[in-house]
Amino acid sequence: MALVLKNVKLPLAADESSLKHLAARALAVPESAIRSLRVVRVSTDARKKNDIVQLYSLRLELDKADEKRILARAGNDVEEIQEQAQLTFRQGERPLAAPVIVVGMGPAGLFAAYVLAKYGYRPIVIDRGRDVQSRTADVDAFCATGKLDTESNVMFGEGGAGAFSDGKLVTRIKDPLAQSVLETLAAFGAPQEICIQAKPHVGTDKLKKTVQSIRQEIVRLGGEVRFETKLTGIESCDGVLRAVRVSKNGMETRLSCAACVLAHGQGARDTYRLLAASGLELVPKAFAVGVRIEHPRTLIDEAQFGRFAGNPRLGAAEYHLSEQIGGRGVYTFCMCPGGVVIASASEAGQVVTNGMSYYARDGENSNAAIVVQVTPADYGDDPLDGLRFQDVIERAAYQAGGGGYIAPACCAGDLLAGRVTKSFGSVRPTYKPGVCAADIGACLPDYITNGVRAGIQAFGRRIKGYDMQDAVITAVESRTSAPLRILRDENREATRCKGLYPVGEGAGYAGGIVSAAVDGLRAAQAIMALYKPDAL
Repeated sequence: MALVLKNVKLPLAADESSLKHLAARALAVPESAIRSLRVVRVSTDARKKNDIVQLYSLRLELDKADEKRILARAGNDVEEIQEQAQLTFRQGERPLAAPVIVVGMGPAGLFAAYVLAKYGYRPIVIDRGRDVQSRTADVDAFCATGKLDTESNVMFGEGGAGAFSDGKLVTRIKDPLAQSVLETLAAFGAPQEICIQAKPHVGTDKLKKTVQSIRQEIVRLGGEVRFETKLTGIESCDGVLRAVRVSKNGMETRLSCAACVLAHGQGARDTYRLLAASGLELVPKAFAVGVRIEHPRTLIDEAQFGRFAGNPRLGAAEYHLSEQIGGRGVYTFCMCPGGVVIASASEAGQVVTNGMSYYARDGENSNAAIVVQVTPADYGDDPLDGLRFQDVIERAAYQAGGGGYIAPACCAGDLLAGRVTKSFGSVRPTYKPGVCAADIGACLPDYITNGVRAGIQAFGRRIKGYDMQDAVITAVESRTSAPLRILRDENREATRCKGLYPVGEGAGYAGGIVSAAVDGLRAAQAIMALYKPDAL
């Protein structure tokens, strides 16, 4: 038996060597009674700016008599550890008559392919983009020159859009596979602390290396990875998937398959059109659209941490803010402490923004999206209408920026006052290829512009300085989530195509790296429950 002791408060001035003493005091036992101690969770309590502490949950082993006595008198902060049952992937009896195909190497596709390869199913993985090293060079070139590669960019390629993000690993889902995702990432090079942090993050720099290591393991285990290979068709018979068609270097190939994990991501609008034409059941859904806002990192740190700002134990400060304004949710999204605003266009003539941080989170600015809820009532009932809505906004942003993927931007104070920004002040925009002062209202519907304006005012009442004159607003943030969902049944198969498993953010079932990875793992689990691995 072992115990978990929660809510052990460690002052920032103390280090973890004090934990055994604090645990012994909390349990009213001598330190010598604690045979072993391991940290299982750590979070920061910054509600009191003058008394910020870190809260630890500790796994402890004592004599059985001591443990029983402690449990008999202890309160809610002490529990007996219930050892988690091993997660199993049951294998079916059906022989694999054709390979399993995985489309897309974002978190959903990558983790589906990894577990399939681990258990001997030797998947074929395709991605329209390039490997993460080549892709990084393409993104760097785009940011430097404004020359976009429409097949290798922030949206397409190994690692998916998450490879160019803050690498947040926070999730609201309660699936036990979420911890498995963190442990797998740590095993392949992500920082070990992600397994115990309440708000873990990897950073784009470490996540890229981790993704590459997982892909190499997939290949070592017998899987095959084909980059620059695009899904161009789906073949089914009587509602059952038979094959997919793919294109590489202009040559199309037919791949017979027993199953296909469809993890194409939310940026592949041509793939959505292909799916609609193939007869899959797609439905529109709500999403959110807005802008990016940048503040000095020191301002956010001081507002959140007070006199403790800059403490290395705390790192750069985060925030999440939300309001109901005019019947719509207005909230911050994908906050990137010490990060940059990155160009995320995937088609010619678009301007799209997102946020990205490195592991150190030590950049000059902190940024986040401020977005306003959008529903099918705003854009139409056709499943593809949300894509068209996004496209119109992104092309309007391109025009407002004057072309060359320059983004329209303004100062927050000018937006609030209804003025035209003439020059930027103390906050330097980080978006590349660059920004120009422009009216962001020219590329957004009035209700979104007004929602952003009201949101900044509301958030300024919670974080001192949030509504500062010089904060930089960059448009547009339009890809918070997919604007449609690919319907699937209780077995995770597409409702009109057995054997096709739509997963992740692109299918409308996930909202971040961990939830997407778990969705991919669950699809792999469903496939494995049907088939036994065969040497095809």
